[in-house]
Amino acid sequence: MSVSPIVIHSARLVSGFDTVPDSWVRFEGDLLVARGIGDGWREALTPETAVTDAAGRVLVPGFIDIHCHGAGGASVDEGDEAIETVLAVHNAHGTTRSVLSLVTAGIEPLAARLETIARVAARDPRVLGAHLEGPFLDTEFRGAHDPALLRTADADTVDRLLDAADGTLRQITMAPEREGAADAIRRFTAAGVRVAVGHTGADFATTLAAFDAGASILTHAFNGMRGIHHRAPGPVVAAMSADHVTLEVINDGVHVHPEVVKLAFAGAPGRVALVTDAMAAAGSADGTYLLGSLEVVVEAGVARLAHGGSIAGSTLTQDEALRRAVVDSDIPLEQAVAALTSTPAAAIGRERDLGRLEPGFAADAVLLGDALDVQAVWGAGARLA
Repeated sequence: MSVSPIVIHSARLVSGFDTVPDSWVRFEGDLLVARGIGDGWREALTPETAVTDAAGRVLVPGFIDIHCHGAGGASVDEGDEAIETVLAVHNAHGTTRSVLSLVTAGIEPLAARLETIARVAARDPRVLGAHLEGPFLDTEFRGAHDPALLRTADADTVDRLLDAADGTLRQITMAPEREGAADAIRRFTAAGVRVAVGHTGADFATTLAAFDAGASILTHAFNGMRGIHHRAPGPVVAAMSADHVTLEVINDGVHVHPEVVKLAFAGAPGRVALVTDAMAAAGSADGTYLLGSLEVVVEAGVARLAHGGSIAGSTLTQDEALRRAVVDSDIPLEQAVAALTSTPAAAIGRERDLGRLEPGFAADAVLLGDALDVQAVWGAGARLA
């Protein structure tokens, strides 16, 4: 990683729900060390300082994706080289930090993949840790998860997964109505893991009980769960009702209608995290892929299981999610940016060092053009794109 100081000046800085024109930031090493407005950026210049003139463009914190399976033809469960491919693709689209997601598999293969992610996270600040999307899921709402590999949670299995992750398991998606789930929620949360409700047949009361027990994320809201009914509000309304819960939304125009995206932002202000749930075809071509053990066909950028037709992740990148939020759903830019930065950071307990352009926070930033297109990316103080 670069250690040369970096200054970005004359930017319209959007961070922490605020917009500040004519702003500048200074990075030293992997931290943002100073921020101001006007010409103050000139005072600490050295011959080594790399200076970028934003020329009035939008500067935002680096995007944080807490739910990502792949990109560039690679899946994170394929190992180190594949993880590098995935990160590089998403870096180019503004994502500077990722929680790497694993689909349902056998416990020992999952443990081995958790160990790999832990090793990568130890050397690469772009990797925040792992997300287990399964195997403790509901069969009816399993989506693109192999039903033969779904199982109930027991203490030995929970301990095996925690040991393999060695402190890098950031979240796990579970169906709270399944046998053993209540105890597993307690064990995971006690270990510092964020428990997410998802791929579930749970009703409003059962979901709310899980949130009361410590679960704090709703995995891809509206997908893989019961919908909102006027007499049976279901998991989404339960998440909106619990003010500590973050709602993931896959804003690709396929998983959730733009008006429903607007509903999520209105129902849970400051608690929506825009995620990709991207699989291997993100940043790649249409064709046939594997998601875990299941075959996926991607046509016109939409991924579906070859057998059954269920949506199987997405080909989304976070810059597209931002543009869709602002353009298609009329979400104010400050709120949309927060859904890609400070909100996902808080969802995994990193609100004090990630997701904002403030002194003491990570030197992660994205420079956006007028069309909210990515024009430059910095992560941990290094130029990524």
